[in-house]
Amino acid sequence: MTNFKTLIALTALSILLMATRAVHADLVVLQYHHVDDSTPAATSTSRSLFEAQLQMIVDLGLDVVPLGSGTQQALAGENSSSNQIAISFDDAYESVYRFAAPVLAQHNMPYTVFVNTDAVGARGYMSWQQLKELANNPQVTIANHSSDHAHLARKPGEDEQVWSKRVDRSLDQAQAALKKRMGTNEPLFAYPYGEYDEAVERKLEQRGWYGFGQQSGAIGSQSHNTRLPRFPMANAYGQLGSLKDKLLSKAFPVDASKLPDGVVRLNPPVLEFELGQQLSPERLTCFASGLGRIDFTTDGKTVTVQAPKALSGRRFRYNCTHPSGDGSFYWLSQQWLNLDAPED
Repeated sequence: MTNFKTLIALTALSILLMATRAVHADLVVLQYHHVDDSTPAATSTSRSLFEAQLQMIVDLGLDVVPLGSGTQQALAGENSSSNQIAISFDDAYESVYRFAAPVLAQHNMPYTVFVNTDAVGARGYMSWQQLKELANNPQVTIANHSSDHAHLARKPGEDEQVWSKRVDRSLDQAQAALKKRMGTNEPLFAYPYGEYDEAVERKLEQRGWYGFGQQSGAIGSQSHNTRLPRFPMANAYGQLGSLKDKLLSKAFPVDASKLPDGVVRLNPPVLEFELGQQLSPERLTCFASGLGRIDFTTDGKTVTVQAPKALSGRRFRYNCTHPSGDGSFYWLSQQWLNLDAPED
């Protein structure tokens, strides 16, 4: 009888855990640059794909929320029973004003435009007047993307004081320009190129800002304020066949503050993280940029991921996914930054 009671209790606990996991929800942030059919392919989302992406969000019944409040709630673990979506645009390209903004207005969806302020008014970028027009809409947030869109991580051989002044100037001049011209002072920052290191993160922490990268994944209670993920939505990454999994993805259940900042010191780099009780090695899948699926090792508690050969380029990623138990996936993306590679 005791064994039977124990079995019943364990079954009830299992059901409770599954139910708890089923109602767990996170914030998925979508990242765009151009929304047009004639702009550079690598950073563009076609008009038809953009409209189809928004329609999928509607069809799935997902709420689109402002980036700031949505991030705050996700980090606090206060999200509702279904994922929330936030939409962001980097660089303030004119195509966002001409095409994306009217479509988003039709759907009554909020969004954030990250502005590198030195480029405002240049060919292909919005003017201050256009930005002001968008900002007058309470659904639109205008935020900081640096003044000069420079690579912020400290360059090899760069004097530390020179680097510090350079980054401070880029962060603060942009924030001051947005406050003066737009009346906004949002604590939101998108890293140019998605690049950062721990020293740049400390700059944001000192200012009390959230920092958003370009590595994929959802934001949850174990995410870290200054290394927040977003899903790139350019044509190559935003196709509808994989979009549903991204929209419904869950933050990987690992303390993101314990992950490396991504600066490559050994190539191929090594990523280690704890599995925790929710995950099993048998259901984990990892990939590396340009190499597809790669193997990993584990002692049953810690997973070690390393590509089989050195990776080329300035930026590349390891992505790991694991079923979450409700038809969606836990999603971890570790961006690596090779400072020895040329800037782009």
